[in-house]
Amino acid sequence: MSDLYSGGEMLTEVVRNGVVESRHLGSVVVLDAQGEVAAWAGDVLGAVFPRSSAKPLQAVGLLRAGLVATEAELALVAASHRGQAVHLAAVRRMLEESGIGVEALGCPPDYPLSEDARDAVVRAGHGREPLFMNCSGKHAGMLRTAKANGWPLATYLDPDHPLQRRLTATVEELAGEPAGATGVDGCGAPLLALSLRGLAGAFLRLVGAPAGSQERAVADAMRAHPVLVSGDDEAEDDTRLMRAVPGLLLKSGAEGVAAAALPGVGAVALKIDDGGMRARLPVLGAALARLGVALPGRVEVTVFGGGREVGVVRSVW
Repeated sequence: MSDLYSGGEMLTEVVRNGVVESRHLGSVVVLDAQGEVAAWAGDVLGAVFPRSSAKPLQAVGLLRAGLVATEAELALVAASHRGQAVHLAAVRRMLEESGIGVEALGCPPDYPLSEDARDAVVRAGHGREPLFMNCSGKHAGMLRTAKANGWPLATYLDPDHPLQRRLTATVEELAGEPAGATGVDGCGAPLLALSLRGLAGAFLRLVGAPAGSQERAVADAMRAHPVLVSGDDEAEDDTRLMRAVPGLLLKSGAEGVAAAALPGVGAVALKIDDGGMRARLPVLGAALARLGVALPGRVEVTVFGGGREVGVVRSVW
């Protein structure tokens, strides 16, 4: 694996009123059912930060470290939730049942990602809180696991904490490569840089693992509870697509990252260079099409002007 991500190729173009106004560069890899590279563009061996696309791998690490969770709780641990009532209640319950106060959450205070949930919080007179942050489910899982092992809670986000060392070992094993770098994610947790090939391979291992394994448990939980992984808004790609495509495991991340896998079919991972989120879906659709998987609905993203449709973001890969 090369030491640093070196940038990608043109993957999408933004067309407004028939004029190409901008383009997105990035990288994408497609693996077949055996894990071999079937197609790629850009740099798929350089280390990138997968952001929240790494959460399913971290969830496997938490199970290996002793996390006890229901299927729904496990989906929330791997989530970038929208801060809706169902998410907040589940996080509170995870903490309360473990005898852990909400003040132990180490993620930064934030508003819910859901506009409706955010508006409800403001109307109720609340401000930003760690509970509302989209990664609070993952942090609740980390805290529960640390407490079960008798490890310190106050320092659970330290890279040298026994919990984080366990998670690092699991992520590297699933990706089949050592981390290219260790950073800090937006939620404050350690974040490992992986190649897109390694990330796609890890997702393929999750969906291809035997029933009853910890890897399969995470994949099954996310696919059974897609609303907990993201939200109940049909505009949320992770929720909508996991509902619509049987067997699909999908987890998006910040800065234009996404990873997906289908058992017996293959896996994909992508990174948009400028972090453009609207470029992810067109590239994901083009990548899965190379595996014979057609995503339902429109994979081009609409560009609006004056409240009406004036263009699209479309794949050119």
